Amino acid sequence: MDDTRLIGLMVALGGGLLIGLERERRKGHGPDRQAAGVRTFTLAASGGALAQWLSPPLVWIGAVLVAALAALSYFKSRTRDPGLTTEIALFITYLIGVSAVSAPALGAACAVAVAAVLAARSPLHRFATQVLSEQELHDGLLLLGFGLVVIPLVPPEPLPWLGGLGLRPLAGLVWLLLLMQGMAHVALRLLGPRLGLAAAGFLMGFASSSATVAAMGARARRQPAQAGALAVAAVLSTAATWALVPVIAAPFSTAAAGVLLPAAAGGALGALVVGAVLGLAARRDASPLEDGTHDRARALSLTEALVLAGGLMVVTLVMTAAQQRFGTGGAYTSAAVSGLADAHAAVAPLSGLFEGRQLTAGQLLFAVCLSILFNSGTRTVIALVAGGWRYALRVVLALLVGNLCAWSAAWLSLRGMG
Repeated sequence: MDDTRLIGLMVALGGGLLIGLERERRKGHGPDRQAAGVRTFTLAASGGALAQWLSPPLVWIGAVLVAALAALSYFKSRTRDPGLTTEIALFITYLIGVSAVSAPALGAACAVAVAAVLAARSPLHRFATQVLSEQELHDGLLLLGFGLVVIPLVPPEPLPWLGGLGLRPLAGLVWLLLLMQGMAHVALRLLGPRLGLAAAGFLMGFASSSATVAAMGARARRQPAQAGALAVAAVLSTAATWALVPVIAAPFSTAAAGVLLPAAAGGALGALVVGAVLGLAARRDASPLEDGTHDRARALSLTEALVLAGGLMVVTLVMTAAQQRFGTGGAYTSAAVSGLADAHAAVAPLSGLFEGRQLTAGQLLFAVCLSILFNSGTRTVIALVAGGWRYALRVVLALLVGNLCAWSAAWLSLRGMG
């Protein structure tokens, strides 16, 4: 007896039982109960596995039979239960049983996933009807459409005039930025005000640390009693700046992302430690989410993502020209100047130069860290103007520690490379 097929049969039996147990709880009682329960689902999965085991043509006969029974069940119950969930789940359970014979691991994973989705009915319904607004739904469709439709249509070929980068990595970067915005927005909506401004600051930092520092500083002037908690939020946004570095580098060069990861982790960890220490000191401050930090209107800003991508193209052109004319010194100068405006503006072009073997790992690390160091100067000025010197001191402390940890991690990683 084939051990794999025997394991598949056991997986089909267990998967059908798992899904059937969940459906049994929804089945109800009496004459109005649904037709399919734990026994029906277990038998459907086992029947699919046996059909695949005995004779593949039987799979088609079984599929038609299960589909017909599911359709009959629906027509009998549509007046009291117009949903199709149980009927569709029954057919999928049959397919899981079929697949389990040749791929037991896949069948088991699908069974668990289906059972989890069925069991999450109430949270999913609540999320779709109460938590998710109409604008957020539109933004979610935008995110999916951009990732599944737009990106595959963008030409992948590298462009010489763009320093060897292609338009598809740029489109991928736009999608990653939109995804980060969406994740931050959804997390804020789900977490609510109980976790306070610290969570808000960290998540908002994935969109823009400079903007977060400015927004929290302005609020600190208006709400002096919350200055400590607001400064913690701004500090944690600087950790997000470092965490975003390998994410931006990855579409252009996975090797560059790997090289930058230790420095980014060191910088983020340093800022997080400062934020934790300051948070303990400000633990008595109230920290409600207000003044737009919990915005329900928009989850994504396509304009912001496109502007950043356009800025990256311009920086790439300038940096490529400077590197070709002045060598590595030109790349360093361009990285520092671009960092004054945006901490991540130089990451993509530098990653492209590294992928094209025009920069070494050490030069890549130095240039990226230099860019963020110069941007730290910009954020220092923003913090001082927006929130005053007491607020700025906390932000500067996080920036200094983050940069120190990042540079130290970069040095250690280069030593480890030999």
